[in-house]
Amino acid sequence: MSLFDDLEQVYQTAQAALEATESVAALESWHADYLGRKGAVTLQTRSVGQLPKEDRPAFGQRVNAIKQALEAAHEARARVHKRAALAATLAAGAVDVTLPGRPVAPGHLHLTTQSLRQLYAIFAQMGFEVYEAPDVELEAYNFDLLNIPAYHPARDMWDTFWVDPSSPSTSEGIEGGDEARLLLRTHTSPGQVRVMRERYPEPIRVILPGKCYRYEQITARSEHQFYQVEGLAVGRDITMTDLIGTIKQFARLFYGPENDVRVRSSYFPFTEPSIEVDTNCTLCGGKGCRICKYTGWIEIAGAGMVHPVVLDNGGYNPAEWSGFAFGFGVERPSLTKYNVADIRYFYGNDLRFLRQF
Repeated sequence: MSLFDDLEQVYQTAQAALEATESVAALESWHADYLGRKGAVTLQTRSVGQLPKEDRPAFGQRVNAIKQALEAAHEARARVHKRAALAATLAAGAVDVTLPGRPVAPGHLHLTTQSLRQLYAIFAQMGFEVYEAPDVELEAYNFDLLNIPAYHPARDMWDTFWVDPSSPSTSEGIEGGDEARLLLRTHTSPGQVRVMRERYPEPIRVILPGKCYRYEQITARSEHQFYQVEGLAVGRDITMTDLIGTIKQFARLFYGPENDVRVRSSYFPFTEPSIEVDTNCTLCGGKGCRICKYTGWIEIAGAGMVHPVVLDNGGYNPAEWSGFAFGFGVERPSLTKYNVADIRYFYGNDLRFLRQF
């Protein structure tokens, strides 16, 4: 048998084997067996040296023609297998519209929202109403009117997100003219001056809930955006005793009577004197953990008597009026109450966490 006959025999065998393939995997194996580097058709080219010189061109041309024909047949066969695989997938995944639908589990309120509503209810019992202030705030309300002028070192306590005032969506309706600087409020205290200027000369007892924003590191106990509930009471003869009594009553109602509360002196530019309030850390039972910074106590609020400058900026004569203010976090107290080990879970959108509450 001549080399030309051997070549044709390989061609016929390859065609028959191609027709017999039943899957994409078998098709790829066929390609390696016949058209790969060591395939049967490819090896035929190595026999050309055995032919007379005058027959070599014709043999080479025939080998190339067979390769092209088999490549085309391979592509056509591949399309057939891919269509069959797609059809099988569609058939296996077909939806039977006659079957009853799967029930959708009802949703529920996020843990932060639940905590906020508990805080509203607790302070409503003590005669506080809810007052809402804007998230995008003027620099004057966030700092200057709270006794924190531009040169005051206390501004370093709040790492601020500043807002581009050239945007029509942020500058429209903002009081203070074109020179007013905008920011995302770093605390809820700006609402103190707003509500005082609105309510003067009436006594005030309000809470101001809302989200705050600070450009700071995210850790197990702090986020760059979080909720606070600000409290403000303005009247005649209000004292520090009233403030501490209010905070202790809140702690009893929110955490339960078994939790301890301690008050320690602190500093805030807009209150004088100032205090911070801690409760014992239930996560570690007072032994110390990363949430309580290994002290056994976790801070839940900053508070104090409203600074005379702030009262005056709100329109109230500090010689006649006094008041107290406090600021509670929402997520951090919830860490203690619900034994949550990491504040980042609140905004992680992990349903395994959220469905527990």
